[in-house]
Amino acid sequence: MIHEVDDVLRSLIRAEVLEGRQIAVVFDAPTREWAAKVNAPMVNLYLYDIREDMRRRERGLHNEYDERGAIVARRRPPRYFKLSYLITAWTKRPEDEHRLLSSLLACLLRYEALPPERLAGTLAAVGAAVPMSIALPPPEDRSFADVWSALGGELKPSLDLVISVPVTASPIYEAGPPVGDEGLRAEFGDMPASVPGESGGAGAGAGVGATEAQPGRPGLPVYGSRPGRPARVPSAAAPGGERGRAVSLRITERRGTASGDAGGGAGRRGTSAADEGGKASKAGGAGGAGKAGRAHETDEADEGRDG
Repeated sequence: MIHEVDDVLRSLIRAEVLEGRQIAVVFDAPTREWAAKVNAPMVNLYLYDIREDMRRRERGLHNEYDERGAIVARRRPPRYFKLSYLITAWTKRPEDEHRLLSSLLACLLRYEALPPERLAGTLAAVGAAVPMSIALPPPEDRSFADVWSALGGELKPSLDLVISVPVTASPIYEAGPPVGDEGLRAEFGDMPASVPGESGGAGAGAGVGATEAQPGRPGLPVYGSRPGRPARVPSAAAPGGERGRAVSLRITERRGTASGDAGGGAGRRGTSAADEGGKASKAGGAGGAGKAGRAHETDEADEGRDG
């Protein structure tokens, strides 16, 4: 696409700037050796930099349609690349160069993109605009003095022209055939009362999808008993209801056994405490009787000494 941009720029400058004057439009590198050989007026458009325009990058895929409007392929969106041209005017007098640069600037400022009527070849087939900018400040990583130093020539007044060219070279992904004329269909209905197990048995998923009938609340699912609430037994008419009943009853019995065990343990602890209290009372009574006997013997001994 670079050569197509060159052709558009050449035709645009010749038609709107030069207007039939005998001034050549070239794309040579303005080196010191080349400048020494210039012997006629000319406009030089030197392409000195090519890089991608990251601000214009897009994600996803673009669809391609046939005559019926069906998607037949998908491809990546075009990626834009900036072509930077260094425009200089070459004549025998600096005043003529300045006059020519002024005409070039006025012409290019009239357009924010390359004129669509002048696009041809791939640029016209893309169908996208080709933006351009003229005489903007150079980026921080580049200066025009460095460009002239790299060329080995003397610094001249110039215009910086940047053109963002879309490039569509990318893989094409073919789309599958359409689903059909009917399109997609969605059906709605009631869910089954129980979900059969993966093994195919009727009771494999019992207890989860089983239901029971209660006054005012028909069809409640049974998930087993809860603390403080009696277990809800599913209806025998529901598939897998017997197994659901067994599960809920087993849960209730295990909880009841655990409660009974806890109560029995508390009772045993109470009996042990009572036994310990009884033993302590007996020991206290025996101790009191012993002290009373010793006191009685002491009294008898005192009476014997008095006698």
